[in-house]
Amino acid sequence: MSKLEKGNKKLLNAWAFYDWANSVYTLTIASSIFPIFYSALFVSQVEKTVPAFGMVFKSTALITYVTAFTFLVVAFTSPILSGIADYVGNKKNFMKFFCYVGGLGCIGLYWFSLDNIHLSLLFYFMGLIGYWGSLVFYNSYLPDIAYPEQQDSISAKGFSLGYVGSVLLLVINLFMVLYPDLVAIKDNIAENGEVIETAAQVAMRYSFVMVGIWWIGFSQYSFYILPKGVSSGHKVTKAIVFNGLKELKLVWLQLKQNLRLKRYLVAFFVFSMAVQTIMLVAVYFGEEEIAWGGEDAKTMGLIGSILIIQLIAILGAVLTSKASAKFGNVKTLIIVNIIWMLLCFYAYFMVTPLQFYLAAGCVGFVMGGVQSLARSTYSKFLPETEDTTSYFSFYDVAEKIGIVIGMVIFATIDQITGSMRNAILFLFIFFLVGIILLIRVPKHGQLN
Repeated sequence: MSKLEKGNKKLLNAWAFYDWANSVYTLTIASSIFPIFYSALFVSQVEKTVPAFGMVFKSTALITYVTAFTFLVVAFTSPILSGIADYVGNKKNFMKFFCYVGGLGCIGLYWFSLDNIHLSLLFYFMGLIGYWGSLVFYNSYLPDIAYPEQQDSISAKGFSLGYVGSVLLLVINLFMVLYPDLVAIKDNIAENGEVIETAAQVAMRYSFVMVGIWWIGFSQYSFYILPKGVSSGHKVTKAIVFNGLKELKLVWLQLKQNLRLKRYLVAFFVFSMAVQTIMLVAVYFGEEEIAWGGEDAKTMGLIGSILIIQLIAILGAVLTSKASAKFGNVKTLIIVNIIWMLLCFYAYFMVTPLQFYLAAGCVGFVMGGVQSLARSTYSKFLPETEDTTSYFSFYDVAEKIGIVIGMVIFATIDQITGSMRNAILFLFIFFLVGIILLIRVPKHGQLN
């Protein structure tokens, strides 16, 4: 088909539609059904440990370490790959590659087992790196296909499509898990009559396959419409490979001369590592530490709490935006961080489903607000420059490295003490330091 012009409605909608395709990963795999499935593998164990990589890990610590390692890979490869893609003009091929790796990883989770833990974790790694890797190139399309005045609205449309699509598939998967008999899913029974796996667990495995097929299948429309990129005909050299890292180094040197932006970025780095860690481990915490009273109640309760977070996050983002307009971005971020800090204390003591629902509501409220406000604050503090891409690439890498540090600290405390409660309480320190650093951000732009 002929190339569509920048700003074309069909082109914009095709870009936003990729959110419909890939958001099912974050809701079903990262946030709800996979954590429940993974935890169910250890239900017969008292200690909940698994041997892997020559060591014995606590179940939740192992998956947290693997998640941290994946984000470390993304943090160091994304600036290199995005630099190469821009240079040779084929970002769509890179986006496709990561999409297919992620989708196949999700399908591979169907065979996830403790007996083949290394292969199983590879599939988990593929899904996670596929999602975040494709997102790098997906986001980089925005200035190419939309004019500045269109970017906010089409970005919001992508978010909305992603939310609707992911919730739709999650509801279907939840129905399969809770009522497997109605969709002809049976227990996995051995020859001696022993139940190897319940019908609900089998249904969870099918849901992983559905996520992979949904992601790869619906992304085809976006890939068909989106431009390949402007082909330069250039060969990739060693200098080009490391060009993205050189740009990050230049941004760092410029940041050191801008006191306001430097102090804000350090504060963001500290509180973001705690925020992202809580969001990534919340369901594992709820599964292990809350007394649900039964497996069905646990499944419904955990997925219900995820939906609560998703819904309230939208309201939280809107209210936080209004608060920042009235009180200023930094003051609002300080208040939000205080709420996060109090949540760490609350989480340490909560044991009942009702307490967990209340925490989920609070997390949703501050989750949507802190993410959108943190990025917009960074954007406002940027100096006058046309090279905003390099600055935001630096921001994204800082966020990913923060996630790695936060997850490793959380997993290590969980592994050593044997309790996720101790790990989540420790995150209180990051929010406290983040608040102190935010207070030190100058009200107006200052140079060193």
